[in-house]
Amino acid sequence: MKALIVHAHPEPRSLNGALKDLAVATLTAAGHEVRVSDLYAMDWKATADAADYGEYATSPLRVVPNSGRAHEAGALTPDVAAEQEKLLWADTVVLQFPLWWYTMPAILKGWVDRVFTHRFAYGVGVHDGTRYGERYGEGTLRGRRAILSVTVGGAESHYSDRGINGPIEDLLFPIHHGILYYPGFEVLPPFVLHGADRLGEDGFEDAAKAWRERLLSLETTEPIAFRPQNHGDYEIPSLRLKQGLEEPGRSGFGLHVRGR
Repeated sequence: MKALIVHAHPEPRSLNGALKDLAVATLTAAGHEVRVSDLYAMDWKATADAADYGEYATSPLRVVPNSGRAHEAGALTPDVAAEQEKLLWADTVVLQFPLWWYTMPAILKGWVDRVFTHRFAYGVGVHDGTRYGERYGEGTLRGRRAILSVTVGGAESHYSDRGINGPIEDLLFPIHHGILYYPGFEVLPPFVLHGADRLGEDGFEDAAKAWRERLLSLETTEPIAFRPQNHGDYEIPSLRLKQGLEEPGRSGFGLHVRGR
């Protein structure tokens, strides 16, 4: 296995830093190849702007076509091109981050904004009467797996169906479905560590054991069964789920996950 770990926390000695280090050690010891993009250590630029596209930047700036032309011409900035190369090298991607304000840290979102360019992560494939591009189960990153390793300050009960913050599955859906599944990743169930701010030494040992077990099963874990776009579940071009495919007990985001 070739694993890319994208790490987003400003403190190397943080819990997220420890989980990242544990992932590197565990996967390396198991004989896998590992690369790390430590975004804060890299001083990653989080904003997409004209500088990313060089001579392919127009005025006014049009991020979608400009990024696509720069990608196809091999003219993206070296930092972005290097991250795209890592994604193409890897067969497994781990995103390691704390849940801040119900989502990923801005630096990690900025990595997505800059690296997932047009003609690389989106805007690929044919759009016609039966297909709407290669996305949601297809695309450039098809055949690769991805998993979120997320630390959460609140208790697990806060992030349940009746919890005040809403189900963790719903909060992570935009990342799972909209960022990872969209360009083709098979998305594995996340590793979520609750109560991160109050985790003692014993709690960390339990968490580390659970994380090691998840890491060593990445190749065999069943992915979340998101519905693919182009294989009959959705009407084209409306992209609405076809009538009659609803499953008992599923609603909202859950409609887009097939039962087993």
